[in-house]
Amino acid sequence: MIKSVLKLAKFPGLQKSVLIDDRVTAAFARLSIITSRNIYTTHLCSKEIRVKNEKVKVGNSKYGLVEGEAMLETTNINQQQHLFPDTDTPNRLFNGVPFKELHIINIKSTPNNTIMTFTNSRGKVLSLHSAGTEGFKNAKKGTNLAAQQAAITLGNRILEYGVNTVRIRVQGIGAGRMSSIKGFQMIGLNIVSITDDTRVSWNPPRPRKQRRI
Repeated sequence: MIKSVLKLAKFPGLQKSVLIDDRVTAAFARLSIITSRNIYTTHLCSKEIRVKNEKVKVGNSKYGLVEGEAMLETTNINQQQHLFPDTDTPNRLFNGVPFKELHIINIKSTPNNTIMTFTNSRGKVLSLHSAGTEGFKNAKKGTNLAAQQAAITLGNRILEYGVNTVRIRVQGIGAGRMSSIKGFQMIGLNIVSITDDTRVSWNPPRPRKQRRI
């Protein structure tokens, strides 16, 4: 499409035969100074289109992606109210419950397992579940599929408590971070906020010296 626009900009005769609106004609007049060197398309866009059309498997995970992980969701910040926390956030009501009194789901995602705890606003544990408890063994416990299945099971228990509005606190960099959140969303829980509380070491241990060959 870009090449056809450039061709119309180079030939004024084609503009008169194709264009009727004066505003569009003025736009093509400004396009006359544009060449193919001024237009740049990133490789990321072409890669996304190619993956979408050919249905190429994304990622190098052995067990593949689960439902919802490859979906791109955009949020219009201008249309969102109270998107970021402020001084009034603890007292703001969500389904009739103040933010500071909402129940919390703690997700600890490690490379070997994904552990989830459901607590009240004061931190008292009401329920605990993990991918290992779900029935996955050995290396399968750390996969995104196991984390999503465990989240669905724990989400059903939370709905049985009569709670449908929760906060989520994520810790760790395992494979079950996003898939567990997606599992809670699929079960019908209203997620108010997601907090990443992964520990970061500002004084890590000294790395090993490079091996000599």
